[in-house]
Amino acid sequence: MSATGQENVCNHVKVVIRVRPENAKEKDGSFQKVVQVVDKHILVFDPKVEEVSFFHGKKILNRNITKRQNKDLKFVFDAIFDEHSTQLEVFEDTTKTVLDGFLNGYNCTVLAYGATGAGKTHTMLGSPEDPGVMYLTMMELYNSIDRMKEEKHCAIAVSYLEVYNEQIRDLLVNSGTLAVREDPQKGVLVHGLTLHQPKSAEEILQMLDYGNKNRTQHPTDVNASSSRSHAVFQIYLRQQDKTASISQNVRIAKMCLIDLAGSERASATKAKGARFREGANINRSLLALGNVINALADPKRKNQHIPYRNSKLTRLLKDSLGGNCRTIIIAAVSPSSLFYDDTYNTLKYANRAKDIKSSLKSNVVSLDSHISQYVKICEEQKKEIVMLKEKLRAYELEKVPVPSNQDTAICTNQQQVEISRLKEILKCVFANREEIRKEFLKFELQLKENALKTHYQKRCHEQIQIAFSCSPERFEKATGRHDHRLALLKTRRLHLEKKKEEESKCFEDNTNWLHRLENEMRLLGQDGHIPPDLRGDLKCCHLKLEIQDLKTQIQYMKTLVSLQEQQYKQTEKILNSLLPVLRKQYIALKRTDLANDDIEDDFREFKQLIHREKAVVWADQIAEEESDQNDQLTMSALMSFPQLVSYRNTPC
Repeated sequence: MSATGQENVCNHVKVVIRVRPENAKEKDGSFQKVVQVVDKHILVFDPKVEEVSFFHGKKILNRNITKRQNKDLKFVFDAIFDEHSTQLEVFEDTTKTVLDGFLNGYNCTVLAYGATGAGKTHTMLGSPEDPGVMYLTMMELYNSIDRMKEEKHCAIAVSYLEVYNEQIRDLLVNSGTLAVREDPQKGVLVHGLTLHQPKSAEEILQMLDYGNKNRTQHPTDVNASSSRSHAVFQIYLRQQDKTASISQNVRIAKMCLIDLAGSERASATKAKGARFREGANINRSLLALGNVINALADPKRKNQHIPYRNSKLTRLLKDSLGGNCRTIIIAAVSPSSLFYDDTYNTLKYANRAKDIKSSLKSNVVSLDSHISQYVKICEEQKKEIVMLKEKLRAYELEKVPVPSNQDTAICTNQQQVEISRLKEILKCVFANREEIRKEFLKFELQLKENALKTHYQKRCHEQIQIAFSCSPERFEKATGRHDHRLALLKTRRLHLEKKKEEESKCFEDNTNWLHRLENEMRLLGQDGHIPPDLRGDLKCCHLKLEIQDLKTQIQYMKTLVSLQEQQYKQTEKILNSLLPVLRKQYIALKRTDLANDDIEDDFREFKQLIHREKAVVWADQIAEEESDQNDQLTMSALMSFPQLVSYRNTPC
């Protein structure tokens, strides 16, 4: 039996245009406006000069843009927003108009299309002070759900992904590259994409902010923070009447809010290397989108192949363009002649998209049509009742203590699925955590190496200063080399400190996600406790990370000890070479009666110093009293170099 409300409805794609204000570069340059908004539905592209009345109140004669005649093209769209339009006005005439349909079980998609720097991301995301369509949509959705909470059970889940260089990535969890799948029943799915269940619009805003920080962005000559990926924010809504009935209907709908990467010309952005390849992939996916739009808008498209599979983007949008979905396209354009070609191409695409028709059907699942599923559920519940009765009988006969609900509770199929999902997310979070920690420790080691080398370099310079005190030229040359090496070490240290700080921030973000995941686990358990299966996995992951940390630190400590050992050998080699030379010089001075009392004292003091330093190295050849004195010297040296204190008692 089919449920009521499932009748098909023919629907056109709604296309609106938003003209952004001119930026400082466009105002300061000698650029004209090539877009004239006539009213809420009509605009003129590249109007004739005589018809333009808004160019600072002047008529501009003999205008010649790229040596072409004025196109003077008139376009009609569902809505047009001029340069003075607000975020709220755009929302009121776009997403808000389809929210009622979304609440009635119809799929909806809102996507922003346009060139780099045309204002797409501002329209969709906005800023904390001036939020965009995504946040305003969630605010209105939660308000609508709150108004009907007495009649319906509503559950919301969201996901956030990006398509970058033809690869799909989860923006809320670091899970690597994801694959697209097509399910005959559920439509287009992204395998491995995580779903999150926010409790409020404010939590949604935090998710969007976190996801946008992970989104791939790079500066170009057109836009300082150009989005280099297509961002897709998906909202899943499940509704069910509160009136208990075996024949009640469940409505399941999906809304996609999409911020496409900007179409661009390499000559305008001056992209090279990796940026050029990014731009090529962006343009390739947008070209595939344009081909899909052209094919869907063709009145003769019956039995015609629609090239959805030409890119990951069009595969994702298969059930949003021309499928069972209400679709709104917000085309963002610049009014300036600086972006003449980009604006023209965007308007052409938008005008073509108006002709796309979709066949809408409310996603109402009639429970009457799934009696076989209910039979299966009833059988499972009967088995559960029999098992519980047997346990109760055993308790009454043998006085067996009732087992703890937390450890022996019988999980439903739904709970098992949720536990499996959380286990997968836990693995991803800790895999990411292990990588971050590994990088952090690597930079920490390199900083300690840098500190050791700096310490040795300064000490070496002091020795050179003594050795070359009688030769200013040689000392000056050695000082120059010393300063250069110290400068290199300082530059290296600053770079490593910055990298270490970045890894520290990544680790902090990972910790926040881990805490959020633990809260989800507690919600799944009883009395706010994490279920035993998940608790065991969580403890195991923590222990594995600690073991990996210890192994890494031991390995790094060996590296530092090896560096110190090299320095000790070098110092010993210098001493062994220097002492015979000084002895010969001293004897030569004494034979010629040039060794005065000061030279005698200096040589005697140096000789004692050499023997004392050797005593530090060869402790087994020295009396116990001298060994104690040596330990004090070693401790003093370590305290003067605090980076080594934590490693002094660790075995090599």
